[in-house]
Amino acid sequence: MLHSTIMKFCLRLFFFVLLVSSNALFGQDTIYIQNNASLMIGDKVGVYVDSANQFAGDMPPATTYFKKTVAKVPSFLLPNNNVWLRVVLKNSSKNNSFFFSIQYANIPEAKFFKKDSANNIVFQTVNGNNLPYKDRKVDDANCVFKIRLLPNETGEYYLHIKSDKPLQLPMFLKSTDEYRKSSVQETLIIGLYAGIIIAIFFYNLFLFFSTKDTSYLLYVIYLFCLLFAQLTYAGWMFKFLWPNSPGINHYIVLITSALPGITGLVFSLKFLHVKSYSRILWVAYLIATGLYTFVFLFGGVLPSSTGYALLNYSGIFGGLLLIVSSAYISWKGYRPAYYYFIAWFLFALGRQIHSLRNLDVVPYNAFTNYILYIGSALEAILLSLALADRINLLQREKDFSQTQMLKVSEENSMLIKEQNIVLENNVAERTKELTSANNQLSQTLTDLKDTQTQLVEAEKMASLGQLTAGIAHEINNPINFVKSNIQPLQLDIRDLIEVIDEYDKLHKATIENVPQQLAQIERLKNQIDVEYVKTEIVSLMKGIEEGAERTAEIVRGLRTFSRLDESEMKVVNVHEGIDSTLVILRNTFTDNISIEKDFKADGDIECFPGKLNQVFMNVIGNAVQAIKEKPVQSDQEKITIATRDVGDSIEISISDTAMGMSEEVKHKIFEPFFTTKDVGEGTGLGLSIVFKIIQKHHGKIDVVSSPGNGSTFVITLFRKLPDSAII
Repeated sequence: MLHSTIMKFCLRLFFFVLLVSSNALFGQDTIYIQNNASLMIGDKVGVYVDSANQFAGDMPPATTYFKKTVAKVPSFLLPNNNVWLRVVLKNSSKNNSFFFSIQYANIPEAKFFKKDSANNIVFQTVNGNNLPYKDRKVDDANCVFKIRLLPNETGEYYLHIKSDKPLQLPMFLKSTDEYRKSSVQETLIIGLYAGIIIAIFFYNLFLFFSTKDTSYLLYVIYLFCLLFAQLTYAGWMFKFLWPNSPGINHYIVLITSALPGITGLVFSLKFLHVKSYSRILWVAYLIATGLYTFVFLFGGVLPSSTGYALLNYSGIFGGLLLIVSSAYISWKGYRPAYYYFIAWFLFALGRQIHSLRNLDVVPYNAFTNYILYIGSALEAILLSLALADRINLLQREKDFSQTQMLKVSEENSMLIKEQNIVLENNVAERTKELTSANNQLSQTLTDLKDTQTQLVEAEKMASLGQLTAGIAHEINNPINFVKSNIQPLQLDIRDLIEVIDEYDKLHKATIENVPQQLAQIERLKNQIDVEYVKTEIVSLMKGIEEGAERTAEIVRGLRTFSRLDESEMKVVNVHEGIDSTLVILRNTFTDNISIEKDFKADGDIECFPGKLNQVFMNVIGNAVQAIKEKPVQSDQEKITIATRDVGDSIEISISDTAMGMSEEVKHKIFEPFFTTKDVGEGTGLGLSIVFKIIQKHHGKIDVVSSPGNGSTFVITLFRKLPDSAII
């Protein structure tokens, strides 16, 4: 009897242990729903990770595949998750409507199934970000399913989740009232967080417009990106901005998560003056910013697993970098870095608490659930305080600087008073000396003016000599040509007159002698070749005509150029002045110097034409002489003269292919008496007079030149001469 009792006890113990171990390994607890339930059920569900993709369809695996979870928030940190969940519910309340909520907004696809009374698996609904938001049965940014379960009824449910990114599944079972309360609470907290960030945003934006400090602009950009990223991660952007575009939402979380990293690091570089404190930290900032930027630019084409891995590594590296750099710079004595260090430390602490909550090290409650929002808000507030402290620091430095300047000013004032007494005595003594020196200087100035007048007259006479030589040379050529044509013309005319005289003799000859006389005339015509004489006369007359026209052209050019002493303001064509100058200077050109003209401007301007012609003559004449002074000359040396319109002005450029000028010479060429010519070959006043004439026209003259590359003089003149221009 005792033996039988012991055997029964052992069998019962064996089956009890077997039942408990089986439930722990292959099943999960039945979840009992009470009135006003709000249960966290993460450690009470069965989980099967289908890594081999054996159950990819709508049929879940057998119950033996499911293992009971240990964590209250099951996490699947690897990418490409294919997870089945099994939930067994027992309704012990009076309600018949409940909500199965996963407080995570970034689930791509979640299919919900229920086992009916005939043990058939029936598809209920599908949720997730791969579907338009309007297709959701429950209006919630998180993944929520509505369950109907009669009192005392038991229900078995399956959830199939497919995701190409890491998953965190904080799962709750809530009654209708509790679900509404939690939804309102979540809305209030996110709204409060958004309100804090928006208030800080506009406050710092106002400071930026007030101070024009780019640190505030970078900070408000960071705040905008931070708020946008947080609301996107919470699913609110999908709900309100692109509810019908799940394709956007697939990658937008990754991309927007990179933006706060980029803008935060750029703001930190500016605010902390990282480069001035540590070159190594500055390079580390560039690397971290580059990682975030890579995720931002290529997040839309990278595999999600790669993108999130890079984002996580960038976050770890960037977070540590911000804490280390702010701690180091604060240790170096930069006061605003203290607030910066505390701000990022609190934000990092919030992220650590959030991670520990997901690992069940700290409990899941309202504080740990919303710790990221709390840490982010505290970070934004402290960073604003850091910026405000920076203003106070700058104000204190300004006040100290003003105090020091006032002190120095008072000391300088005392010194000035003492020096004034000494200076007054010195001034009295120096006044006598200066009066005497002034009289001597006045006499010297008078002598200099006389000398200057003589030199200017000498320059005019040099120009007049060059003008006379040019006229003599130019007129001599066509006159010689005319003179050389006159003698052949006279001989041809004499021959024709001789023929005409023979014809006159016919009037006196008898009829019998006419044939003989005509024969004589024909012999004479053949002898002098009348046809050739006529052709030669035409040619000689044409040559004389061309010589006369050339002489008239020279006279016209002379008349245009001979305005050297005109002081009356006129409207003239600068192209005519340039052409007349070239006529005068033609005798100075050698065979290898050619003139290229590129007149594109409307040449009519208001000016003092005689003075302007003097400018052209000096500049072009210098160009000719500079080419002649080249040690080695080519067969194609040239001077290029171009004009073009520039607004209400005309630009005249005169370029040569000479040896050019050094910087030292270029800066001195307009100084009076400065010349590079040999002694006796120049007065050094030519370009000085040119500069004065251009200055009196309210124009400007620039020189572009370098050794070996020739020179270009660019003259710019107004089309209408200003009233104040007096020469």
